[in-house]
Amino acid sequence: MSKSIAVLGLGRFGRNLALHLADIGVQVLAVDQNPEIVQSVADRVTTAVAADLTSEEAVSELGLGHMDAAVVAIGSDLSSAIFAVMAAREKGVPYILAKSSDSRMSKILKKVGADQVICPEEETSLRVAEILGNQNFLEFFRIDDSLCLVDMKPLPEWVGKSLKQLHMRQRYRANVISMRNREQKVSSTDPDLPITEGMDLLIIVEKDDLEKLNG
Repeated sequence: MSKSIAVLGLGRFGRNLALHLADIGVQVLAVDQNPEIVQSVADRVTTAVAADLTSEEAVSELGLGHMDAAVVAIGSDLSSAIFAVMAAREKGVPYILAKSSDSRMSKILKKVGADQVICPEEETSLRVAEILGNQNFLEFFRIDDSLCLVDMKPLPEWVGKSLKQLHMRQRYRANVISMRNREQKVSSTDPDLPITEGMDLLIIVEKDDLEKLNG
């Protein structure tokens, strides 16, 4: 089952993020107070809603409690961003990511309930979309237009098997360049070493084959 993510605020960053998430199969609830902006994404996301994100009643009607995550993309308005983060937290959203315009705003948003705060100058919306859209991805980087570098948790079916047994290149068209034990901080590329749940895998994969790593 695909993830469901609410994007609150459809400025340049929020709109691009909502569309990228939708493109990789995430169920997206896109919300903004501007009806024209909402209409511009309505045919590409799961649900698009025009609502006042500073209104407690309006936010309550969005059904955020059913979302797997929420992105508060209102970096230009601190008071509205604070309200949206707090509202999402009160509704029990498991993971809240907020957009910030500076370090002061980042500290405030973390204090009121954001799990992670990003600045668009440091994070691209596409990278965030890939990480949010795949629960196994820890980090995601585009090397070029076709090649990606992914730091990820092992899929359940990989645990207990070695790279040699998994045939990563044949099945996933992916090359594992590092197997890192999170607790002991030990890296290895031993093809006979069994993969454990506590490992992070650093993998190079073609963009078109990313979905194969989605489990």
